[in-house]
Amino acid sequence: MADTDQLLETPLGGLHRELGGRMVPFAGYAMPVQYPAGILTEHLHVRSQAGLFDVSHMGQAELVGEGAAAALERVTPADVQALKPGRQRYGLLMTPTGGIFDDFMVANLGDRLFLVVNASRKHEDFALIEQGLPAGVRLNRLPDRALLALQGPGAAAALGPVAPALTALTFMGITAAEVAGVPILASRSGYTGEDGWEISAPAEQAEALAKALLALPGVMPAGLGARDSLRLEAGLCLYGSDIDETTSPVEAALVWSIGKRRRMAWDFPGAERVREELANGAARVRVGLKPEGRQPARGHTAIHAPGGGAIGEITSGGFGPSLGGPMAMGYVARDHATDGTALDLMVRGKPLAARVAPMPFVPHRYAR
Repeated sequence: MADTDQLLETPLGGLHRELGGRMVPFAGYAMPVQYPAGILTEHLHVRSQAGLFDVSHMGQAELVGEGAAAALERVTPADVQALKPGRQRYGLLMTPTGGIFDDFMVANLGDRLFLVVNASRKHEDFALIEQGLPAGVRLNRLPDRALLALQGPGAAAALGPVAPALTALTFMGITAAEVAGVPILASRSGYTGEDGWEISAPAEQAEALAKALLALPGVMPAGLGARDSLRLEAGLCLYGSDIDETTSPVEAALVWSIGKRRRMAWDFPGAERVREELANGAARVRVGLKPEGRQPARGHTAIHAPGGGAIGEITSGGFGPSLGGPMAMGYVARDHATDGTALDLMVRGKPLAARVAPMPFVPHRYAR
């Protein structure tokens, strides 16, 4: 769909155009892939100072009522009941056959749970969570809220003077606060591997908030292009590319998101497959890949054993501006997954030498 006329707009659509954003279709929305500075500049600016992303296309909701945490655990292996007020965690929604329905964030706000899910899956996710909710527990969708991500090592210095409550948080902490007169809910988290915040605000005040954040020292707007290269350098999965209903948490190397208590009870959807793969190993596993030379290998590139047959496929790949070279992640047969293993990436029918590499490609710098 090249035409952006039929696409949904976020509350910041007008501002993106004002800033010279190049709009492209993404998950049913018109979103800025880049601004005039370009993807490379935006990416490196986020790694050195701070960038502001519009992620308002994501789904936001609240789960309210007595027993909300236990109700959410019917569809996720995350330990939601152990989540303390003011804290957030990453979780997976599961299919009955052990595939990943989506990944999401859940926060305990004391009197309710706050959820953020992927844009492309939000309607399916909310329907899944709502199925069979016990009496007294309800899901409130929040379509009238925007979501902004301020990311980078300079974010704290920029934000501190205007929102000290936010800089007091540690990684995965969440609190209500006010920035430039706008009431917000912010978690110290993000999708770049850098320190930063994801900031939920009323849609009608989103533009005022975005302008206030962009006016802070060292902050520039950043689009989807930089967001993708940053998250790949950080070794973070993109739903629909690196994880989907065919991949299990074991294959995807996301077992850490399954709570210890849940791994003893095995009472979540798909537990049988997860348990079997943990005991006997998954047939394929997600790994990092570093192609030799400068040529990147993109998603859906076949991975072969050197001089041999196909053993897997790249799911995300590109050039890492901070890494200074190409990088990829994908799935390979388990016996080819050890760091340093030599592989061939079949780029335009020709083998491109590569090695299995540890992720993240660029170290995380979260404020722990």
